[in-house]
Amino acid sequence: MPKVKLEIVTEEDKVEEMIGTIQSLAKTNKIGAGKIFVIPVEHVIRIRTKERGRNAID
Repeated sequence: MPKVKLEIVTEEDKVEEMIGTIQSLAKTNKIGAGKIFVIPVEHVIRIRTKERGRNAID
């Protein structure tokens, strides 16, 4: 089975919705369908402009 890696950053209040969406779209009922890891993002810095936090994402 081909593998795809997604890295998604979202607001904390949208995490469960995102998990549900990924599960419903990625489900294959086969071994190797994948895993979801939820980890906190502590800092975001846009390299080009040095913006930090939300400004670096928008």
